[in-house]
Amino acid sequence: MSVLAIDVGTTMIKSVVFDDQGNELAVSRLATEVRRPHPGWAEQDMDTVWNTVVYTVRNALADIDDPVWLVTFTAQGDGAWLVDSAGRPTGPAVLWSDGCAGDILTRWESEGVLEAAFRRSGSLTCSGMPNAVFSWLGEHDPGRLARSSASLTAAGWLFLRLTGEVAMDESDASAPFLDHATGDYDPQIIEMFGLTEHARLLPRVLGEEQRIAEITADAAGQLGLPTGLPVVMAPYDIASTARGVGVVNPGQACSILGTTLCTEIVRKDVDTTGEPSGINIAYRGRERVLRAFPTLNGAEVLGWAAGLLDLDGPPELSELAFSGSPGAHGLMFLPYLSPAGERAPFLDPHARGVFSGLSLEHTRADIARSVFDGLSLVLRDSLEASRTKVTELRLCGGGANSEDWCQLIADATGVPTARSGDTELGAKGAFLTGLVLSGAESSMHGAAAKYVRMRSVWEPDPGRAAHYDETYAAFLNWRGLARGAGWAAPVPASATTPVPASATVPGPRTADPYAADPRTGAHHA
Repeated sequence: MSVLAIDVGTTMIKSVVFDDQGNELAVSRLATEVRRPHPGWAEQDMDTVWNTVVYTVRNALADIDDPVWLVTFTAQGDGAWLVDSAGRPTGPAVLWSDGCAGDILTRWESEGVLEAAFRRSGSLTCSGMPNAVFSWLGEHDPGRLARSSASLTAAGWLFLRLTGEVAMDESDASAPFLDHATGDYDPQIIEMFGLTEHARLLPRVLGEEQRIAEITADAAGQLGLPTGLPVVMAPYDIASTARGVGVVNPGQACSILGTTLCTEIVRKDVDTTGEPSGINIAYRGRERVLRAFPTLNGAEVLGWAAGLLDLDGPPELSELAFSGSPGAHGLMFLPYLSPAGERAPFLDPHARGVFSGLSLEHTRADIARSVFDGLSLVLRDSLEASRTKVTELRLCGGGANSEDWCQLIADATGVPTARSGDTELGAKGAFLTGLVLSGAESSMHGAAAKYVRMRSVWEPDPGRAAHYDETYAAFLNWRGLARGAGWAAPVPASATTPVPASATVPGPRTADPYAADPRTGAHHA
């Protein structure tokens, strides 16, 4: 008997079939489009996401003879996937990477709201979280909120399509509204953000043991599966990936080298001390918390640098970067290229990238190396912000395929790194969660010990580690100067002229009923 695990990522949707030993029998992947119709916007068509899931599931199952007994899934987090009372989208999904609410965050920060909420929940709001999206829509598209009855996440949307239930996973609910002591929404946090009237949009929160239901006949027919199969909603992708790489006990840590550079550390309690930064994710009921620092800048920076240097992609960029010298001959790079700025391990919607020390003597290899150095120091920045002793950093995501980068991260952080023997870690975490919630395994610790396989360990080189200790101090200095100066694109003088409210937003975020699905040619109207 086999298990079907689905991973709805931001740029890629994957369906993986695992055998009873946790081995990958089949993997089907299909890219998804992130639409950016206006500056700062990041959205996806919700029906297209579901149709892509259907495609990858059918493709993965095409050559599998072993019957599926369990469906489990994980998905990207945050954002607002709004649906009406019939469960239909009221427009495109607003994603976690959306930057439209940057000015709202600035206002909340100046009013002390962001810090006050962090001191209660341990999670710092960014522009792609539902509280920021609700506020932005309330100002610019109130009709969208009025005709919506629930705000889901990508996982909630998939759970609705698979089981017909409207619900929220505890990990998705963690930021920004969850009360970790009760496992339900904190009305005081909702009130802090002025969102009491929109609390009706928040679906019920399902605890660790509640996220299992039967697949509907309609969903089973579309996917080519038997009716009545159990469906498990695993924690959202970064938390499922941590489970998939075996990070389940306090003090264990991992970094996802993907669309986000997300560093995560397992703790026993919520950390609300220090500079407000990152998020605290409910990880196993009241027993475990995942302290996470999901950045807004990751693999896209590598793709950008490859294009800048006229290279085919990140693998060729890596080859060029590691042909050069550590330290890039003094060239330093701050990798804050997202239009939404940065959210971890600090929040600054106006943060922007910087090359420091660039001269005519620097080569293309130096530029490439500085990009990898800068991203690696971001990982160190996150580990330092956690204030938690970490003895091993497990690496995953597409970037972990570069052995040179894995070694660089060990040197830059001073922590040994290790790489998993599996390839689809989000799906693997969903697989482990499915086994535990279905009763096939008794505990997450036992399931991880049984099914997670690590390979390839890199120890920090003492000489290079000393170099990066010095570089990190300079990195923090430049980061502080950039934040303190509020470095951003210059504002034209004309921008100070008052503009009618109706002219400040390109238009409402409304679904295009005539948009054809690129995979099926079907129209959604």
